Amino acid sequence: MNKDQVSGKFDQATGKVKEKIGEAAGNQRLANKGLTDQIRGAAKETWGNAKDVAHQNAEENRREAERDANASRERVANKVQDMKERVNERIDQHRKSA
Repeated sequence: MNKDQVSGKFDQATGKVKEKIGEAAGNQRLANKGLTDQIRGAAKETWGNAKDVAHQNAEENRREAERDANASRERVANKVQDMKERVNERIDQHRKSA
C-alpha cells in the first residue's frame, strides 16, 4: 500500500465523520466539507491504486526482460558449445586420417 492509498482512505474516513457531525448539528457547510473530503480521498486512493498497478507492471516487465536475457545468453552459450564440439570432432577426424 502506498502513501496515496493510505492518505486517501484517511481523507475518506475523516470526511465521513465531518459529514455525519455536520448533519447531526444541522451544519450544512461542515456536512458538505465532509463530502468534499470523501471525494478527494477517493480520488487519492484511486490514484494510489493506479500507481501501485503501474509499479507492479513495471516490475513484472523487468523480471520478464531478465528471464528473456538469461534465456538468450543460455542459447548463445549452447550454440558456442555445440560449434566447439563440432570443430573438435573435425579436428579429431583429420588427426586420425593423417
